[in-house]
Amino acid sequence: MSRASSMPVVAIIGGGFTGAALAYHLVHGISAGSARIVMFEPRQLIGGGLAYDTDEAVHRINVPATRMSLFPGDEEHFPRWLEETGALRHDPEAVTTDGRVFPRRGAFGRYVHAHLAPLVADGSLEHRKARVRSVTAASQGRWRLEADDGSETVADIVVVATTHPSPQAPFALARALTGHPRYVADTTVPRALSVIRPDDRVLVVGAGLTAADVIAALDAAGHRGAIAAISRRGLRSRGHNPLPQEPFGDFMTQPSRTALGLLRATRRAVAEAAAEGISWHAVFDRLRAEGGEIWKALPVAERRRLVRFLRPYWDVHRFRIAPQVEAAIEGRLADGRLTFRAASIAGVEVSGDGEIAVRLRARQEKGASEERYDAVVVTTGPGHAGILASQPYLAGLAADGRLRADPVGLGIEVDGESRAIDAGGLPERSLYVAGPLARGTFGELMGLPQVTEHAVFVADRVAADIRSLTEANTAVPQRQVS
Repeated sequence: MSRASSMPVVAIIGGGFTGAALAYHLVHGISAGSARIVMFEPRQLIGGGLAYDTDEAVHRINVPATRMSLFPGDEEHFPRWLEETGALRHDPEAVTTDGRVFPRRGAFGRYVHAHLAPLVADGSLEHRKARVRSVTAASQGRWRLEADDGSETVADIVVVATTHPSPQAPFALARALTGHPRYVADTTVPRALSVIRPDDRVLVVGAGLTAADVIAALDAAGHRGAIAAISRRGLRSRGHNPLPQEPFGDFMTQPSRTALGLLRATRRAVAEAAAEGISWHAVFDRLRAEGGEIWKALPVAERRRLVRFLRPYWDVHRFRIAPQVEAAIEGRLADGRLTFRAASIAGVEVSGDGEIAVRLRARQEKGASEERYDAVVVTTGPGHAGILASQPYLAGLAADGRLRADPVGLGIEVDGESRAIDAGGLPERSLYVAGPLARGTFGELMGLPQVTEHAVFVADRVAADIRSLTEANTAVPQRQVS
């Protein structure tokens, strides 16, 4: 068998940060030329994905630059790159008054791409600018991938590294507003907000990080109209503590076995921190750092309860907004052009001139009041429930019984090695899931440091598989002696 035909093939589906980090550490974790690594990513920029392939000036990373790195344990790697490349020369607002750096998200995307581009150039990584349409089982435990450019690839190992599905708008909105010129159902579409006029009254459905970005982007574009942001609980993403603090609390000496127990432990830690003059930020930093172990200690039923009842509170404290974005929001709140409210949508109608009448039901109230808007923007977050239907190849794998949704409702079910679990409850030996879609098993996989660590974790396992395949392909059978 020739070297080319015996060389293991690894297919990575998705070239956002997760796929890029995995590819980088995989290439550097195997012997040169020991495997063919193919990444399917339609964007020109590897490492950008939905989050970091953006030219929007107000889209900033939501943690200081020292918390963003392609290399676990090297917190200064990204800041050094920013300094060495002069990336902040045209972004003086990136540095806050206390010296922290919150660069534009596009800068981080370019940083990741800068480390992947040489691997593409020297042939260590093949960048296939196409979307995978189907993944089916082939002979000898391999996989056949068909892409939308008509190409076909047979791989020994497949890694799913795609992102969450698009937001799922409330049914009443989608039914009444699909096709309306100022209905923005997906803010990740380039220039999605350009349809909104300066004086439009805007309803933002959702109040998390995406809503904060939308409000800041509209403000920067000169929007003058009123903005109302609604969510079921009326919560909004918080900002950062301006003072440095060490993580506070201990959640693993006696790990909570229930969602309620974890809530009580968190409240105790926040009270203890306050008594020492420490803010709640430090407690949530500890929760984040121990998130994987905290999650493992919870039975599946308790994980479901946590997601159902506590996740909104976790999200607004854990995923904080950059100071620059916070300033834009606080400015609008102060002058009355922005409100955050706890409400849900009871009905929607569109008049002949395009005005949108929305019936809103305030939290814990039975009746609904009608309000009128010129534009509606959906920022409700990923539609986790529709993950398997979100992409044709995932739907196909599910239909073939090769993978299934996780029981918590956050993504795809995987085992402790991050291998997909099939319909019969067994792991698929050569089908991995990397990044946020594996968080139903691993827990905290949304913050970039945790995503990086998980990408390295999966890369190590794929590298071990490659070594096993290489040994099997090069083994020389012993001649029998009569």
